[in-house]
Amino acid sequence: MKIIQMTRALMTLIGLMLISSLPAHAEMSPAEAKALIQPFYDMLSEKGSDASIEKARQLIADDWQSFSSNQFSKGKEDTIKAIQGFFKLIPDLKWEMKEVLVSGDKIIVRGEATGTPVGDFFGVPHSGKSFRIMSIDIHQIKNGKMVESHHIEDWAGAMRQLAPKS
Repeated sequence: MKIIQMTRALMTLIGLMLISSLPAHAEMSPAEAKALIQPFYDMLSEKGSDASIEKARQLIADDWQSFSSNQFSKGKEDTIKAIQGFFKLIPDLKWEMKEVLVSGDKIIVRGEATGTPVGDFFGVPHSGKSFRIMSIDIHQIKNGKMVESHHIEDWAGAMRQLAPKS
């Protein structure tokens, strides 16, 4: 009888040790990560509508920073204003998540942006042409909120697609 009690106690102790060695949170699946950050990409594809902006605001932490380079970042409201301005130049802008990966508290998105500028675009004269480019975003998540994002878009590729052929 004592052997059985000792075995149960030992098994309980081993179970507790195993549980305590697990990470504080289980890593999300790519599908869960995509669902979490979908409001951000909706905002990038719905002309900055009031509804999409409000949903994105709920996802984005108040002190969030969006890095377009290693040295330059914008806060939440400045980024939302920039996105709204972008829709004036590219009213049909769409941003699609093509692949979502998760690593710890980071969500990595390989995306694709498409659109047709209605005016000159980064110095390229308006021609009515459209572009299709790739983007890479790395979003850091804490407590269900985006706290930091690093992103890069192939704007040079967009300019090449929009430029007149010689």
